[in-house]
Amino acid sequence: MIKRAALCVLLAGFYALPAKADAVDGDWCADDGRTLTIDGVNIRIPSGLEIMGEYSRHAFRYVGPAGDPEAAHDVRMFLSGDDVLRVERFIDGVEQPEEEWNRCNPIA
Repeated sequence: MIKRAALCVLLAGFYALPAKADAVDGDWCADDGRTLTIDGVNIRIPSGLEIMGEYSRHAFRYVGPAGDPEAAHDVRMFLSGDDVLRVERFIDGVEQPEEEWNRCNPIA
């Protein structure tokens, strides 16, 4: 009986965790130290500014705001698996090399 109760508590804790692995939402890290955070239509871009963009469960798009290092960049992101984000960037209509970002490791 005690084992069953312990198992129930463990499973209840597991199901209480946020399920974001199959969505673009979350914290993302580039190899060069840049980060971004997506939460629905809200995003904190690498410069630290918080703006809004176009959100779908597996993709996100924004245009860099005026005065930002990414000003007028058309940035498009697509989830590729649970932990990889493909980032396409267009500057003055010219596609830049695709970047691969990964989910940030949680701080222990």
